[in-house]
Amino acid sequence: MEYLLKAENVSKSYGNFTALNNVTIEVPKGSIFGLLGPNGAGKTTLIRIINQITMPDSGKVFLDGETLQPHHIQNIGYLPEERGLYKSMKVGEQCVYLAQLKGLSKVEAKKRLKYWFERLEIGDWWNKKIQELSKGMAQKIQFVVTVLHEPKLLIFDEPFSGFDPINANLIKDEILKLRDDGATIIFSTHRMESVEEMCDHIALINKSNKILDGKLIDIKRAYQSNTFEVGLLTDDKTAVTTALKERFDLQPASFKSINDELQYKIKIPQNVAPNELVSFLTSKGQLNHFVEVIPSANDIFIETVQKN
Repeated sequence: MEYLLKAENVSKSYGNFTALNNVTIEVPKGSIFGLLGPNGAGKTTLIRIINQITMPDSGKVFLDGETLQPHHIQNIGYLPEERGLYKSMKVGEQCVYLAQLKGLSKVEAKKRLKYWFERLEIGDWWNKKIQELSKGMAQKIQFVVTVLHEPKLLIFDEPFSGFDPINANLIKDEILKLRDDGATIIFSTHRMESVEEMCDHIALINKSNKILDGKLIDIKRAYQSNTFEVGLLTDDKTAVTTALKERFDLQPASFKSINDELQYKIKIPQNVAPNELVSFLTSKGQLNHFVEVIPSANDIFIETVQKN
């Protein structure tokens, strides 16, 4: 696997406070990499180091095989959680100025801005001042400025903050398209549903330490508990419940149904095949619902942080 970004054994302290402790991450090319963790875990410090806003006390960062250098900032687009637009400047003037700071000529900047303004249907904002825009509108401008110079690496920190559901979905689709077009993306968010939808790989940082990383699908497999949610229609609920408790680990479940069913989460031993559970259930009644309980990114986040 090819990696666009590698951070190796990165540590950073501020006085007696350790913000990062020997953290290593590897971000595959062409992926969306979820950088997760509670508030104050160290995510923003790592992002600031990648952007060379601050430097690590120890460890190294590599971009596309090269040790990170000042000129690499041209290859990075960063959308911070705290936005940084000049409120009194006009939108078009500000976008051109910020694009030039990223190495684009004025002519090329205007050409690319025309494309993005038409794509996001914001062409009539060109002569508005940032202070005239809503938070969500300003967020769209910040997104455009971040991606305009077509960097190899994009870093989005809470990119959906301030958006209504329609515009959040619009920006989500644009991020996925950027990935499909070859961009590599680091995505930091507390919205676990977005992680589920978008991320290929994740790393979880807690109290300055990386405590989990890998492909999201592999992590989900590792957290599987061999548990199934079932709905069984039977004439004798008490007897069936007793029989289930004798053989399996049983927990109540609740899901919408048009039938008056027994609803349970049933955990089976590792040496028992799901087919055996199905056979047992169908011998006791009509099996209307049978779904494996797959751990969500939110479940994994909470469980792993609590353990650590």
